[in-house]
Amino acid sequence: MPAPDTMTGDQAEGLRRMRQARPVKVITVTGGKGGVGKTNICANLAVAMAMLGRRVMLLDGDLGLANVDVLFGLQPQHTMAEVVRGERTLAEVVVPGPAGVLVVPGASGLSEMANLSSAQNAGIVNAFSELTCELDVLLVDTPAGISDPVLRFAEAAHEVVVVVCDEPTSITDAYAVIKVLSRERNVNRFRIVTNMTREGGHGRQLFEKLLRVTERFLQVSLDHAGSVPWDDRVWRAVQLQTPFVTAFPTSLAAAALKQLAHRADKWDAPRAARGHIEFFVERLLRSPPGVEGAVA
Repeated sequence: MPAPDTMTGDQAEGLRRMRQARPVKVITVTGGKGGVGKTNICANLAVAMAMLGRRVMLLDGDLGLANVDVLFGLQPQHTMAEVVRGERTLAEVVVPGPAGVLVVPGASGLSEMANLSSAQNAGIVNAFSELTCELDVLLVDTPAGISDPVLRFAEAAHEVVVVVCDEPTSITDAYAVIKVLSRERNVNRFRIVTNMTREGGHGRQLFEKLLRVTERFLQVSLDHAGSVPWDDRVWRAVQLQTPFVTAFPTSLAAAALKQLAHRADKWDAPRAARGHIEFFVERLLRSPPGVEGAVA
């Protein structure tokens, strides 16, 4: 092998591609209903994982009512709407966010983006295989409900995080999402985050409430990934358009998100494609031996 100082451009490019072949851990965050804090959890989790030294990308998957850019105080010039229309590449719409998180902004106020065909949603997933930037984690914030984008993004991810809060409709809608994904999309493992919880084990009690109903009717695995307590500083950070993990790093909510980030960082990276459409499936298929489970 030539010495590093005599390495050709082709050889350097080959080594770069081998590094990029490392699997990307894809985490979809959903919640069934709106108002449970799903987007805030997803956005702050992205920042907290970036603060651990991970290379993180955040996709605003609420393609018709996007608001990740608002939470981060960003003003993107281009959005996923232009990618869907073939006017821009995915790389051209990416914007830098807090802590170095790369943000893929959705479109806001465009009804056609909320009603994409299955083929268009699949095309969005496939577009990520063309990215050349080195990533460790892709976080996807889905819209509320059980629309095709929600199901498609969850099916294409390696981990599905479901955010719930202490409202009957939140539990009911979270169960509905889990039921549809397990029965129609063969997703059988879910990480549950209980949000806006009170003290004294309230989050665990809320998780067990959801666990009881799923154990009775579904063949799925639920893991309580963590609880995020009610914290007024979360809403103050929203008004400031900045992540609460950086705006109020000593707050209870920030401490909980940092714990969640550490747990998520230890979730196994993908080892192989599962047989249906997935984010970065090309990288999974060509992952070099010895790095399947690594995230550096």
